Amino acid sequence: MSTPTASAAMTDSQKSAHIRQVVLQAGQALRQRHPWLRLQDAIGAGVMAVSVAGMIASGWLYVIGLIPWWVCIPASALFASFIHELEHDLIHTMYFRHSPHAWNLMMALCWITRPSTISPWTRKRLHLHHHKFSGTDTDLEEIGITNGERWGLKRLLMVGDHMLAIYLRPATMHRVSRNFIRAQHPKSKEEFRALVRENLLSYMPLGLLHYVLWHGFLAVQAVLLAATLAGHPLALSAGTQALLSLWTTVVVIWLAPNVLRVFCLHFVSSNMHYFGDVEPGNVIQQTQVLNPWWLWPMQLFCFNFGSTHAIHHFAVKEPFYVRQATARTAHAVMREMGVRFNDFGTFTRANRWAKADQARTTAEEAGATA
Repeated sequence: MSTPTASAAMTDSQKSAHIRQVVLQAGQALRQRHPWLRLQDAIGAGVMAVSVAGMIASGWLYVIGLIPWWVCIPASALFASFIHELEHDLIHTMYFRHSPHAWNLMMALCWITRPSTISPWTRKRLHLHHHKFSGTDTDLEEIGITNGERWGLKRLLMVGDHMLAIYLRPATMHRVSRNFIRAQHPKSKEEFRALVRENLLSYMPLGLLHYVLWHGFLAVQAVLLAATLAGHPLALSAGTQALLSLWTTVVVIWLAPNVLRVFCLHFVSSNMHYFGDVEPGNVIQQTQVLNPWWLWPMQLFCFNFGSTHAIHHFAVKEPFYVRQATARTAHAVMREMGVRFNDFGTFTRANRWAKADQARTTAEEAGATA
């Protein structure tokens, strides 16, 4: 470990390299103590099998009436959160690197169980770009989940719904999408058009199906409730009631768990990443550790993302369960190197890195220079 005096003399690049070294050494030490952790493909496949089985089991228990909807939805969301971590690791080719058929099967299962997301194959391009240009105006992945937006009712509505995040700010999403595509440096008009198509079709077909069913269900329930409150409840035919019952089942076992999971994940992720005034490539400024006690209900449905995801920005190739196991060591060196912890001011600064006093000093220095 470096002393505080030594770390003060280090550049942010040197600090990032030191954090990465310590985190990787902690991971290596963990694998030496537990050699089974080297069976990474088997672990990934096992987590996927258990998670898919858990979602199926909780759905089936709801269908046969053994558990209510308010148990099924969080239970399935919890299993889906493991699958999200698997997709993230798969994007970084941490499992089945040399087995493309198995890798693609895992990716397909990630999408089938989490239909509200974009295609994981499309997300791979977005996420790898996010690591290179985190917090900039081409970071489509983070801007897409409301990072950089001022907090209010609009952001609250968008944070858990991908479609609302597009519909409520079409100009922003169009601009950022074009910025992202241009940042891929397409070599021809054909390649540019292919990237445009990929983005436009990224929710096809599962994402489109999810949001048609989800928004349609909310609309139907709103109409039924309004009619009841107005004193004129709608009389539904037996066939319509059967269809609505089936629709409700689909919502409870497949759609609503992902709505809950996405809201929790995006709330945490969009507020632990910084945006807009970060130095390009400066990993120290990309994220903070966000792990106050009051976030635990949300952390539960995104595998402690606020506490461990910042570690990933320094040591990209460590699987999610290793990051969790070595978090104490990682947090110690990250704090020592100046990574922020629980910077709640990000909620009022629209996720900007600069704090009020820093922004004021910078403005004064710029005025003095002028």
